[in-house]
Amino acid sequence: MKPNIALVGCGSWGKNLARNLFNLGVLKAVCDADPKILDYVKKAYNVKITINLADIVSDPDIDGIIIATPSHTHYSLARLALLAGKHVYVEKPLARGYLQAQELNHLAGVKGLTLMVGHLLVYHPAVNRLRQLIFNGELGEIRFLNSDRRNFNQQARRDNNVIWDLAPHDISMMSYILGLEPIGIVNACGWSTNNDSVIDVAHLDLTFPGDIPAHIHNSWIDPQKQVLLTVNGSKKTAVINDIRSEKKLELYSMDDDGTVIVEPCSYSLDEPLKLECEHFLHCIESGEAPRSDGTSGYQVVKILEEAEQKMHIENKALLAKFI
Repeated sequence: MKPNIALVGCGSWGKNLARNLFNLGVLKAVCDADPKILDYVKKAYNVKITINLADIVSDPDIDGIIIATPSHTHYSLARLALLAGKHVYVEKPLARGYLQAQELNHLAGVKGLTLMVGHLLVYHPAVNRLRQLIFNGELGEIRFLNSDRRNFNQQARRDNNVIWDLAPHDISMMSYILGLEPIGIVNACGWSTNNDSVIDVAHLDLTFPGDIPAHIHNSWIDPQKQVLLTVNGSKKTAVINDIRSEKKLELYSMDDDGTVIVEPCSYSLDEPLKLECEHFLHCIESGEAPRSDGTSGYQVVKILEEAEQKMHIENKALLAKFI
């Protein structure tokens, strides 16, 4: 019998989760503060709707809860759900502080519950194909990674720093394809282009074991969306361009006369979010640890917090030069 799932938060991203959960036959309830959203859900899916989270966490028929609310609410909502004995899937980031993330991970372990984080790209078929190529030695020795994630998104500014919105994708994806957790942040800088203390452009430099350097560029102010991962190896360079509708993953190399060789790579065309939802259901039923478990969620939050602290130090030092 399939688990019964409740969705908390059915906004722009939550609607995608609702669609997939309904198609999988597991969506039983939706909680949201906006009556208009709930009206839409009731008409589209004919499931239980409520504005009160207590109705969800106290329902004995609900096995798991998916949280797709603003990131500053993730910790408190996930904690309530876990304390109520529900399996939990939280959209990224797991929390806004590593101590909070650590607490959620510990709580899930003590209660024997599934805690999964919405690191969507570790379920992306092209990303999984790239991981396979790296582990098979197709790229050779990994020398450098670069992730460029930019869009035009003023609504996301409520997060106060673009890295909490976008960088969880980059960090979790890099860690997954390498099979390594980052050692730490080397450099971090960010800019508030509206002079309102909200950092909407950021650059992060981090390192992985084996002295593998990586760079992340995040921005909310680019009208031309960019979602590009480049992995340089001693034999070949891999590029995932997720803006493309096809041929998202290609390998590049150069022959002896300097000619660039491009090899398209095959991968499944399954929707990553559908695969992610299926994985959550599988982990509830089997008791297996999720691919993006609480530990990986904690590691990402720890790196983000370190990067944000380094940004503040750098910005203060820069400001001091002009005083």
